[in-house]
Amino acid sequence: MAAGGSAPGFCIISALAVVTVSVYLMTGTAPMAMPPMLYGTAWKADRTSRLVVQAVLAGFRGIDTACQPKHYNEAGVGDALETLAKAHGIARESLYVQTKFTSLAGQDRTKPLPYDPNASLTDQVHQSVQTSLTNLRTTYLDGLNLHGPLPTHRETMEVWRAMEAVHQAGTAKSIGVSNFYSLGDFRSLVDDAVVKPAVLQNRFYADTGYDVELRRYCRHHGIVYQSFWSLTANPRLVHSDVVLAIAGKMKVTPEQVWFRFLIDLGIVPLSGTTNEQHMRDDVAVHKMGLAEDDTRRIATLFPPNFE
Repeated sequence: MAAGGSAPGFCIISALAVVTVSVYLMTGTAPMAMPPMLYGTAWKADRTSRLVVQAVLAGFRGIDTACQPKHYNEAGVGDALETLAKAHGIARESLYVQTKFTSLAGQDRTKPLPYDPNASLTDQVHQSVQTSLTNLRTTYLDGLNLHGPLPTHRETMEVWRAMEAVHQAGTAKSIGVSNFYSLGDFRSLVDDAVVKPAVLQNRFYADTGYDVELRRYCRHHGIVYQSFWSLTANPRLVHSDVVLAIAGKMKVTPEQVWFRFLIDLGIVPLSGTTNEQHMRDDVAVHKMGLAEDDTRRIATLFPPNFE
């Protein structure tokens, strides 16, 4: 189904008992499945491999990383993928692995760069993808995101054209964007794209009005909205009297209620927890269900235009 069709939806799959729901991801060619929650690997440094293994053994089947040594240890994710395959029989093909191209402005020049900084933007994208494939010890990517808009629309589209080529070559099954907070900028990219973005990944917090307009646009165009900082940026809401009361009634944690609420909104949240019990709690969210009444009560915590 082409982008611009129906909004992302949920379907039952029969993989692992702990992950029973998948999101339809519109790729420009055919729908593919994405787990309803991803494990985020930012800022984990040399703990990355161990934590990714723990997360997958706890039930996560989606992993988010980036070719950005400043904040991510992409090679550590690759180490984890190899350990999972060799020591635990969990094949690469059973996991959704998503990485990002980060422009020079988002890189730390004191660390090894994943591409030649003097190369064209097009070549930087292709070099970054090759670095990611080497780091991750894989021949393909399930998702490749542009980490953020470049200073001009022309530059953003040059990068996007290179990403389209990576997708059309079959190296990236889907392509998307991160950190686009202007509806105008995002709409311009979608309008000019040959392969429409399958994903928009943003912070979900009050400073951006919870991306109400962007999320509405995504729903109307069949684009999956992923959220990060979902817990960290919303402590007042997660630990509000309303959420605490619902958690107490359901005998679950407030964080589980919050994640379930986001998933029910059609959001694919990232969890970056380093706590093994919290990993299991996060995965268990997929077996939970919020009563419509409780969902409405949580929605009252947001501004009036929230949806």
